[in-house]
Amino acid sequence: MTWRMPPETAPHDRIWMAFPREGEVMGDSSAAREATYAAWTAVAHAILPFEPVTMVVDPSERSRARRLLSAEVEIVEAPLDDFWMRDIGPTFVVDDETGELGGVDWVFNAWGDQGGAFARDALIAEFVLDQAGVTRVPSLLVNEGGAIHVDGQGTVMVTETVQLDPGRNPYATRERVEAELARTLGVTQTIWLPRGLTRDYEPLGTRGHVDMIAAFASPGVVLVHEQPDSAHPDHAVMREVRAVLSQARDARGRSLDIIDLPAPAQLTDDEGFVDWNYVNHLTVNGGVIACGYDDPVADARARELLGAAYPGREVVTVDAREILARGGGIHCITQQQPRAGLPVGAPSRDGGAA
Repeated sequence: MTWRMPPETAPHDRIWMAFPREGEVMGDSSAAREATYAAWTAVAHAILPFEPVTMVVDPSERSRARRLLSAEVEIVEAPLDDFWMRDIGPTFVVDDETGELGGVDWVFNAWGDQGGAFARDALIAEFVLDQAGVTRVPSLLVNEGGAIHVDGQGTVMVTETVQLDPGRNPYATRERVEAELARTLGVTQTIWLPRGLTRDYEPLGTRGHVDMIAAFASPGVVLVHEQPDSAHPDHAVMREVRAVLSQARDARGRSLDIIDLPAPAQLTDDEGFVDWNYVNHLTVNGGVIACGYDDPVADARARELLGAAYPGREVVTVDAREILARGGGIHCITQQQPRAGLPVGAPSRDGGAA
């Protein structure tokens, strides 16, 4: 098999999510727990008009999930530790010769084995692949879905502080990581970004996931987080990231067209500098599910920029503040399952050759 990860804009069969379960991530108060359930539920319901949603639910949350979620959301049960499906789930790939769908089962150790429980989450990728009925592609690389972003034409963006993290891959080199990404994702060009957002390096943070700072809108076009306020440490972080991207070339030798997505105005919350951004969005069939921050000016600007970057797609904003407060965004809690392809040369739905 020769596997390739399609771009996230390719047609999907469904979106996978994991329903929250009580634990450290949710917070100690009943209000915090209810806010978490509501935030994940709102994202699932925003996706439904565009494509099906399958929710993995811990058995302890069965009744609550059925009560809160639309009957249109498919529920499958499996034990969970946390509920960041982008990271604990598989990365779906296709074989362009046969049209077969597969899924990469990375090693998951809770973002560098920082002390949180992850034994159950480490089994979720294989569970999802079994439920989807697709081929499992095992990997020995400790990696997460939020740590990679592809253009579907051979290019992947990663960060040095994730794949080369001693807590994840203590013996890794760039060359070894690139070889494994080539085998599993079909990429031939890896763009190494220096790091992620400041808040990502707090305890239990991801230590620099790329999906908070940069995303391919299309081949050769990259959406990049911009923090315009120099009082925020991510102002300097993103200048460094942007400088690398401005010099980068993709797998086909193209320079990158950079589209800046300015951050909302709020700089801090009770925990310190926020990591609020619009890069962490989800593309769905005919739409884009964007993070919102109760900032009418910035949220509207982001919808306009995302709409221009993804022509023909409806941009829907969902309040993501409760998701960001727990360590991620809308992209982090979702995982797209691409539509299985047709073998090369097979007749397509319109009668032509694939």
